[in-house]
Amino acid sequence: MCGDCCYGEGGIFLAEKEQEKIARFLGVSREGFLSRFCEQKHGRIYIKTGENNFCIFYEKGKGCAIHPVKPARCSLWPYYPANINDKDTWGMAKWACRGINRECSFEEFVMESKSAKK
Repeated sequence: MCGDCCYGEGGIFLAEKEQEKIARFLGVSREGFLSRFCEQKHGRIYIKTGENNFCIFYEKGKGCAIHPVKPARCSLWPYYPANINDKDTWGMAKWACRGINRECSFEEFVMESKSAKK
């Protein structure tokens, strides 16, 4: 929950159901949510980043403002398919993310990912 994965130019795209769920949580219409908090790129709807280059819903010291309804891509981290399917990608992620136990082996990480999905 350090917020490191919330930093950087958009990678969090939203399914339609996620858009509706987040809008309801924020108490705004889906259209209002999309116009205020999202942008369309590459044929998908993405959550915007702020001037500080963090996700607009991340606040340093407080965390994610939409945590109870955060997008699936956020919930999935660090168990992205690339991290569990490729040892080298996992190795880079484990050194980039403070939340991944650096003592954990790739095999243990893959097993952990299966129990996390349950």
